[in-house]
Amino acid sequence: MKRILFKSKVHRATVTQAELYYEGSLTLDGDLMRAADMLPYEKIAVVNNNNGERFETYLIEGPAGSGVVCLNGAAARKGSVGDEIIIITYGEYEDGEDLRYHQPTIVQVDKSNKIKSISTSTKAFSMMN
Repeated sequence: MKRILFKSKVHRATVTQAELYYEGSLTLDGDLMRAADMLPYEKIAVVNNNNGERFETYLIEGPAGSGVVCLNGAAARKGSVGDEIIIITYGEYEDGEDLRYHQPTIVQVDKSNKIKSISTSTKAFSMMN
């Protein structure tokens, strides 16, 4: 059986721009994308800690090191500049060894969207070991 599990996230990123009249998506600093194993056009879930909004869209790679986190198109209605968001990806995994060794990547950022830490978590599967 395949299961859909949390693959990676950028935790507590700060929205730097909101562009309503732009193709829908979220533009994210390329360094953050690489650190969280995220790809351009990958489907993401976004959680806005300030207003409780949750939505799905896809990624556009922004300039590396820029700290950009830009809500584009309709997503610009889901948040404001300065809001704190979590950007999440998911993956499909087979029961068995895929699950036993699955380690989601968590990228913690500061208020300027610079990487503070990168970690992995195996806590969810401690019951399987």
